[in-house]
Amino acid sequence: MSMPPQIMHASETQAAEVLAAHKAEREYGLDKYGPSGLLASSVDRGWTGLSAALFQHGNGVLSWKNSQPDTEICVNLRGNQSIVTRTGGGIFDRTTAERGKIWMSPAGLQEDVLDISDPMPGVLHIYLPRSHFTPEGLGVDVDQSVIESLRFESSFDDPLLAEMGYAIAAELETQTSAGRVLADTLASSLAARLLQKYVSRSPAQAKSLIAQEGLDRKRLSRVLEYIATNLEGNLTLDELASIACLSRFHFARSFRLAVGQAPHQYVSAKRLERAKELLMRGDRPLVEIALALNFSSQANFSRAFRQMTGRAPGQYRRG
Repeated sequence: MSMPPQIMHASETQAAEVLAAHKAEREYGLDKYGPSGLLASSVDRGWTGLSAALFQHGNGVLSWKNSQPDTEICVNLRGNQSIVTRTGGGIFDRTTAERGKIWMSPAGLQEDVLDISDPMPGVLHIYLPRSHFTPEGLGVDVDQSVIESLRFESSFDDPLLAEMGYAIAAELETQTSAGRVLADTLASSLAARLLQKYVSRSPAQAKSLIAQEGLDRKRLSRVLEYIATNLEGNLTLDELASIACLSRFHFARSFRLAVGQAPHQYVSAKRLERAKELLMRGDRPLVEIALALNFSSQANFSRAFRQMTGRAPGQYRRG
């Protein structure tokens, strides 16, 4: 079998630059899969809740011995007829790579061998740090032994996990102003979903993982005021949850119930409303507005603004 082919949307030089720039940091799968298939990653997004990388995998066999520090969730974004064979944790797994197929390896474990029969054009790799798999991270009173029973899984289908993966992949491909809040929100939800579905526990423990706390009017008002005041800043889910005196996971769920939108959707909409105000004033360069509203570049800001309004920022400013 041949080794993975060169990527379609980034040059070898670009991939090498990404690899060299982050030798001192977590390499988002580059140490495991190599740089040649890297399409996009969260390495320059400032995400703290999770790390993610989008790969194009060629056919071939990969083997390694090092264990991984984070829980890895792989979501196949485009169905094809590739047969994926993997061994690890005493499990032999072979499956057809349909769209939405998921593979999961908990922190501290690792596949021994990964065999891909045919090229896979789009696979999202999500890395969740151990901090999410603690009673404090989950915001529920669940025994640590239950959390540690998260096991190496054969491939599986989980529409909810898959939809979260699609949302992360879309953010990698087209950046929005609330990408960091999205990543933080989904990190907590991904961890809770894995523990809800893929560990052995008692009914009482399972119930505790999906318990909800609501946002009363006073706390909701405090959170919304904080968002409005800090739209031109680096809003994080941790900050918003802290203001509401809730765990990240409970805050994300209760905010959606109270507002009808996930935190990242609300923040993104409010930032684009603020962008309209700043554009109409006409006294700030587009690139300055883009960076102030937490976009990594003017191009990403312009793309998101056009999607919302149907007009480019410059056109909107001119009326």
